[in-house]
Amino acid sequence: MDLFLSYLLQIVILCISLPLIVRIYRRKSSSRNLPPGRKGWPIIGETLEYAMASKNGDPDKFIADRMSKYSPELFRTSLLGESFAVFCGPSGNKFLFSSENKYVTTWWPHSMERILLFPLDVEYSTRVETAKMRSFLPEFLKPEALQHYIPIMDSLAKEHLETDWFPHKQVKVFPLTRKYTFALACRLFMNIKDPDHVTRFGNPFSLVTAGLISIPINFPGTAFSRAIKGGKLIREELLSIIRKRKMELSENKGSTQVDLLTRMLLIRDENGRGMEEKDIANKIIGFFIASHDTASTAITFVLNYLAEFPRVYSEVLKEQMQIAESKGPDELLNWDDIKKMKYSWNVACEAMRLAPPGQGAFREVTSEFTYAGFTIPKGWKTYWTVSSTHKNPKYFPDPEKFDPSRFEGKGPAPYTFVPFGGGPRMCPGKEYARLEILAFMHNVVTKFKLEKVDPYEKITYNPSPTPVNGLLVHLDPMT
Repeated sequence: MDLFLSYLLQIVILCISLPLIVRIYRRKSSSRNLPPGRKGWPIIGETLEYAMASKNGDPDKFIADRMSKYSPELFRTSLLGESFAVFCGPSGNKFLFSSENKYVTTWWPHSMERILLFPLDVEYSTRVETAKMRSFLPEFLKPEALQHYIPIMDSLAKEHLETDWFPHKQVKVFPLTRKYTFALACRLFMNIKDPDHVTRFGNPFSLVTAGLISIPINFPGTAFSRAIKGGKLIREELLSIIRKRKMELSENKGSTQVDLLTRMLLIRDENGRGMEEKDIANKIIGFFIASHDTASTAITFVLNYLAEFPRVYSEVLKEQMQIAESKGPDELLNWDDIKKMKYSWNVACEAMRLAPPGQGAFREVTSEFTYAGFTIPKGWKTYWTVSSTHKNPKYFPDPEKFDPSRFEGKGPAPYTFVPFGGGPRMCPGKEYARLEILAFMHNVVTKFKLEKVDPYEKITYNPSPTPVNGLLVHLDPMT
């Protein structure tokens, strides 16, 4: 009887306490001041709205509308099936750039992992993968290494223009710049020079980049389905290249040029073990996506604005001709020449301000924190975006005007111009991209004057800005 009463008492206490616990939990949850915004539709959230804004050439509007409606510092949305806190303005950029491994860590959408990584490796931590990837870059991107790439960039640009530009009166700039940047990446990353091999390897990449940020529906005919197939072909080709290079190195037949692939194959951990072939393939893919896709977009829009603004073109031509006239007949560009291209780089920066190759980057919250008075829960995703600063008149007066002088002297205020990110998370390939862009600019402006065939060509975003007709230009060769 006493035992029964004891059990009964425990049940009564539990019945009374459970509602109190639930109420306290709900009160605690409601006391968290989450960022203002909306979730949108179940599962898909506001993904379609963002995709439509991008397709219509105005992803900035998606951001600007919500900044105006909810908060200029931070708002909530739902994208790709995840709750997002979108950080805005230079303060938001600075906070996220400096919070890596403290509050946030690198995150890739699952759809991107499915496209890019070997299936067995999808469960690997992207934080670990990204940390490993960055560990290989310093040696490859040191100034002394970069200086050796400049003549290669220059000579390849000359070959490219001779083959793909000079025979024609009109060319589509966007696909041709993609062809150049991809061939350059093949040469510098893996020492692949054969044009047929470059083409065979490059075709699947167009499928991948077209479907990288797409609705993840793996149904035949969709961009996502084609991207998955393209990713599989790329990984298979990379494994073949890696195994062939390993054999060459074991037989001392490898190229004397120590490219990125060779560096990865030679590296050993404390136990003497080398990297797994699939790990190397995953990282090489990441390098290609980062270097080829964004660089080709940047070059395309530099040439777009040079064709659009004759005065700017004349100033760039003047600077580049002074460099060209100082060279011998067969002398290639070098580091000192690049340092003289100050106005040209200002033009490139202004082009990247108006048409940034990347729209921002994702992070995952690892520890709940408060920002601007709002609570950002653990597990949420964050997004910083160029849209909140690049065309904001507060930081760039008359923001739609193309004005390279914005970058003279000290240039824009910190964390307002962020095509390469910033702080500790600054893109490690920024200097590589700078050399690539300037070397190509030098060759084009000293050989052609450009005229846009369609001055009003529409721009769409997928996710980078893309001229819908490839930026068709008329070529007027220099006499």
